[in-house]
Amino acid sequence: MIKIVEVGARDGLQNEKSILSTDDKFQFISLLCDAGLRAIEVTSFVKAPAIPQMADSVELYTKVKNELGDRGVAFPCLVPNMKGYETAKNLGVKEIALFTATSDSFTKKNINASVDESFDRMKEVADAAKRDGMLVRGYVSTAFGCPYEGTMDVKKLISVTKRLFELGVYEVSVGDTIGVATPMQVRSYIRALKSEFPIGKIAMHLHDTRGMAPTNIFVSLEEGITTFDSSAGGLGGCPYAKGATGNVATEDVWYLLNSQGLETGIDIKKLSEASQFILGRVNRQTESKFLRAYLNTGKV
Repeated sequence: MIKIVEVGARDGLQNEKSILSTDDKFQFISLLCDAGLRAIEVTSFVKAPAIPQMADSVELYTKVKNELGDRGVAFPCLVPNMKGYETAKNLGVKEIALFTATSDSFTKKNINASVDESFDRMKEVADAAKRDGMLVRGYVSTAFGCPYEGTMDVKKLISVTKRLFELGVYEVSVGDTIGVATPMQVRSYIRALKSEFPIGKIAMHLHDTRGMAPTNIFVSLEEGITTFDSSAGGLGGCPYAKGATGNVATEDVWYLLNSQGLETGIDIKKLSEASQFILGRVNRQTESKFLRAYLNTGKV
């Protein structure tokens, strides 16, 4: 079975200007659970002024844990620093995600630190998580291209991925943050990663800015990748990458995988209901080509 990590509730919503209620976010996550998603990123423990949409992270996670905690679903949360980690730990979070990038320019815009400095910050958190028995996932942004530095050398990706594994992460999610990756580049970079690391510990986090994400996922599948991040309805974007649209839509990923006879455990009707709900709350049209067609025709 292919694993889908649903990031709509965190990555998809974090840049929305209209602040959603905690109840709306919870309802979205509950609908995603009903649709069969088994890994749903809930929130990030960051300062409210930095990302106002995540200001209710404690309240939201508590509600999710108390009301959905028995559903057999993983509910990871993004943690930027030790303060965020302590909050997560006190709430009983079982899995956290740490993030960095291949580009110094991007990390300076994002977290006001170089890539090296980001690892200094992450090490303290990773050590604490290891000591406390918490799972840690790693994100690498700008793996293929950066809005400030252009195409990124695969050697930088290899180096950053190695350092994340040395921190103790169980998996590294490789991000095409601005949606510039091409199939040939994706194949080449994955083959380089496979020469250094177990392929089962690599995931792909692709944005569909130029319409290439499904093709890049198909190439990733051919190279042995079995875990993909996606966002219901195609919600999301990047505040530090002008014009970048959201993550590839979970519906589009489902359609591609289903066409190949690959199981995801997702009920597409219920997933479409979850996407319609949240898109209505943020007053957006979907970026998902499949979802648009499905809503218009009622057919897969």
